[in-house]
Amino acid sequence: MTGIGDDPFVTAVKPLVDAMGGEMLPPGEAGADDVVLSWEGADVVAVRLPQLADSLDHILAALERKRGRPLADLDRKAKQEVVRILEARGAFSVRHGVETVASALGVSRFTVYNYLNREKGA
Repeated sequence: MTGIGDDPFVTAVKPLVDAMGGEMLPPGEAGADDVVLSWEGADVVAVRLPQLADSLDHILAALERKRGRPLADLDRKAKQEVVRILEARGAFSVRHGVETVASALGVSRFTVYNYLNREKGA
């Protein structure tokens, strides 16, 4: 990301790009699938979005950092909250999303489905 790091616009959008698991690069290096962000008529930065599966891993890692411990070490109520957050963020639309989340939480797929069904019934 050489040459764009000092731009105030880049500084402003960096937390969002980091939260998505994206990569910032100079606009001239943008590929066909990258999103070029412009400010006041000038291309400032290109954002390379992650693959969906990579995004899920990134979201899980961020949730672990936020909670300060592995997700598998959380109590049942906290795990249910994590499943709610992940569902709201579309984690279960990713292929093998339930399996990935179950593994991160240290529970079975059946348990994740129970958490999801419990929310829908509430």
